[in-house]
Amino acid sequence: MLICGAITLPAQPALAGQVDGVQGTYAIAMHGAVKYDANFKHFDYVNPEAPSGGTLRTHRIGTFDSFNSFIAKGSPAADVGSIYNSLCTQAADEAFTMYGEMAEEIYMPEDRSWVAFKLHTSARWHDGKPVTVSDVIWTFNKLLAEGAPFFRFYYSNISEAIDMGDNIVRFNFKPGENRELPLIVCQLPVLPEHYWASREFNKTTLEPPLGSGPYRVKSFEAGRSITMESVDNYWGKNTPTQKGFNNIDEIRSDYYRDNDIALEAFKAGEYDFRHESASKDWATGYDIPAVRDGDMIKRRFENSRPTGLQGFVFNTRRDLFKDIKVRKALAYAFDFEWSNQNLFYGQYERSASYFSNSELAATGLPSADELKYLTPIKAQIPAEVFTGTYKPPTGGGPRAMRMNYRTAARLLKEAGWVVESGKLVNEETGTPFAFEMMLSTPTWERIVLPFGKNLEKLGIEMSVRTVDTSQYRRRLDTYDFDVIVNTFRQSQSPGNEQRNFWSSKSATLEGAGNYIGISDPAIDTLIEHVIAAPNRNELIASTKALDRVLQWGHWVIPHWHVSYDRVAYWDKFGIPEVTPPQGYQRAAWWIDSDKAVKLKGKLKSEE
Repeated sequence: MLICGAITLPAQPALAGQVDGVQGTYAIAMHGAVKYDANFKHFDYVNPEAPSGGTLRTHRIGTFDSFNSFIAKGSPAADVGSIYNSLCTQAADEAFTMYGEMAEEIYMPEDRSWVAFKLHTSARWHDGKPVTVSDVIWTFNKLLAEGAPFFRFYYSNISEAIDMGDNIVRFNFKPGENRELPLIVCQLPVLPEHYWASREFNKTTLEPPLGSGPYRVKSFEAGRSITMESVDNYWGKNTPTQKGFNNIDEIRSDYYRDNDIALEAFKAGEYDFRHESASKDWATGYDIPAVRDGDMIKRRFENSRPTGLQGFVFNTRRDLFKDIKVRKALAYAFDFEWSNQNLFYGQYERSASYFSNSELAATGLPSADELKYLTPIKAQIPAEVFTGTYKPPTGGGPRAMRMNYRTAARLLKEAGWVVESGKLVNEETGTPFAFEMMLSTPTWERIVLPFGKNLEKLGIEMSVRTVDTSQYRRRLDTYDFDVIVNTFRQSQSPGNEQRNFWSSKSATLEGAGNYIGISDPAIDTLIEHVIAAPNRNELIASTKALDRVLQWGHWVIPHWHVSYDRVAYWDKFGIPEVTPPQGYQRAAWWIDSDKAVKLKGKLKSEE
């Protein structure tokens, strides 16, 4: 799961409906029991009595040119997802449990060969028309036919969606083991068929779309700002999965050219809330009177969600990076320890796993459970998978780096590269070893430039190019890059999205998420084991097996991670007392009118 059996449910009142002898229920879990019973009124991590009203101002970096976030084209505007509802909502305090949202009842047989949903009869589009089974089926078929490639991978094991009558839609699955499929279907956003009947779905658009969700577009300035407003008669406002969320009347997102400008605007009071991603700014950028006086709050929200893996990502479609020895050698030139001390103020831990900060991360030698998946493909994967523990090279000073450079030089020589007149060249063709690091924001330049200096010691020339958001997106979708910074985000219950990241099919499909270009039958096999895992223990074992093979492929130079969120905000918000394992939930915040009035008065007196 990115967006998680015979299923075991706690004792609960039976719902009225049945489909092919299967009793309806209100929630389904990937493995084990669901947390909340059938009579739950709201999630534990919201305030059900939160007042509504007020405005939240936030920021984005870059620009936007479309309100259609379901296709590969264009740069979609912020917050457009809040226009829509999905069939179900995922709980943020469980590994992977889906509770009915647009679906009033869920039907799933023990073998998980299909799933069906009875829609809420009260569900309405913003134009007042009811949400229908036809809308659900049309959405599914349209996303497969014309949506971003992600949907074709995510829904590839679904054979059809059919109308069962009585406001029930059923999804039948192709043969094979894929126990995550019912929950994946739960995540389906539902779009209005009648709205799109007169419009081209596969084109970018700046016409505010019709939705059924808690917000709609109020106003916008193309590429510069967008304001969302709450829908007064939102049909789902008091349903258990929505209660306590979406308390703020207006959400305005302003776009800034780069992070430095955006931070200064925040400190000047131009917007209210900031999720801080830059360690330097967190350490030094908030030493201002507003923080010292308590008008602006800096807060760490702990979480236990998998961080995934961020790193320098090689595009192995380029001949330069096809050799594993070359990829391995370049990792020896990155000095994380120096960067953490001098650039990051010691805030980070080094990442070694694609599933860091979770029980899914491979450590030590493979367990017996993992070997069940690894042994059959032993001849196809690196021998180190069975004999060693993957650890990125360690730097931390001149002596350590001298040793690293020697190791890197040896690996490069074995790969056919030699130094001539201070430049690393291919010993057969004389071609210099040179590549471009493509960035989407100048913030990264202070990190990659020291890496480039280290590469120079090996005779390698790395140029750095920062491009605007639109160009970055186009080059990413067409794999027109050498090396990028990317994060492969993961969940507590990985599944079908792994195909999009690493599968052979995704390697050749434009707009997919296999930026590395991995095309490896062994990895394809392991992905399918993850998807077919019958229980939590097998999911952990199969994911660790996949993690090990990815680690020893040296596809990326791993970066770092933290197990908390860094958030700064002007003191005008009410925040729920409970923070779930997935981290803080901004949608559950509200405007505290007393705080807002006090803050406004204080800031005005300081003008």
